[in-house]
Amino acid sequence: MASLGVVLDRVSHWYGRSGTRVVDAVSLAIQPGELIALLGPSGCGKTTLLKIVSGLLEQSEGRVSIGEQVVDALPPNERGAGIVFQNYALFPHMNVAANIGYGLRARGADRAATDAVVRRMVKLVRMENLEARYPRELSGGQQQRVALARTLAVGPSVLLLDEPFGALDKSLRLDMQIEVKRLQRALGITTIMVTHDQAEALSMADRVAVMNQGRLEQFAAPEEIYDTPATPFVAEFIGTTNLLRGSLRFDGAGFRVELGSRGSLALAEVRPWSREGSVLAVVRPEHLRIGPAQGEGLPATVRMVLPQGPFVIYELSLADGEPIKVSLGRAEAAQRHAPGDVVCVALRPGARVQVFEP
Repeated sequence: MASLGVVLDRVSHWYGRSGTRVVDAVSLAIQPGELIALLGPSGCGKTTLLKIVSGLLEQSEGRVSIGEQVVDALPPNERGAGIVFQNYALFPHMNVAANIGYGLRARGADRAATDAVVRRMVKLVRMENLEARYPRELSGGQQQRVALARTLAVGPSVLLLDEPFGALDKSLRLDMQIEVKRLQRALGITTIMVTHDQAEALSMADRVAVMNQGRLEQFAAPEEIYDTPATPFVAEFIGTTNLLRGSLRFDGAGFRVELGSRGSLALAEVRPWSREGSVLAVVRPEHLRIGPAQGEGLPATVRMVLPQGPFVIYELSLADGEPIKVSLGRAEAAQRHAPGDVVCVALRPGARVQVFEP
């Protein structure tokens, strides 16, 4: 089955008489062959949205299209979407081959055709010589491969993954992320993945849909999500950031965020909010540098030094006690500051700073 795009047009869903809204007017246009991640904290509506696309849940409002067809009236087995659940849902009494071929047999495929597809799927997910094993005899990563193969065997045009790596040990997670990405690229299949792990989303997805309390906050490429977050929530949820409340002022030469007794930061550019007055400035730790105590920027005192492989993380406190984090490369931090040192924190040249209305 050819890969198809997916379009969600102002999809909303609520539960019960009180009308608790768990998905709020979400619109997404997913291209054929694209891997997108639905990312957000627990309870933000991402799994509900996945179930709506699969047909396991009927939305309260809005439309879902797969390819050129609106699929709202179609049952799950007629939508061309295959879903892999977090717990894999393998049949314990069936071996690997039988699990993979289950969907084909349920659709009435003959034995020869089923066996041919099973052999192809076993090779695709690198499970050769394990066809006779039962789920209890497989590792978590192997069980996940079988669950993927069973879903792919019926030729879906859209693959849905619900927290696919949540049940795996950390040591296995990266290997399986690479494996799933390899399969997705090899097949060119449109894929929607639900995750609460931002590193997972940013490393695997072509685009990331960040959700919060049922609403779509931003839908963009991983680099754009990280470098130019569209809202304060995205800025705080993705990666590590410093949130500085102050006043935006234009001093004739350029814009500056004034932080009262904490000092001020000169900005090379102002976005997305550029009106003078109260603002929230979002600064990534790697966009800051540490200089001499009498330098330009924000006077600060070193509180903690955390070496982290190629980086050194500094936690400092500003003049009013507000904490701020700075990330330096290990070579750059060869002359390390110690707790208690008084320094000055400033922006690096060309640093990206997002400015929002508070």
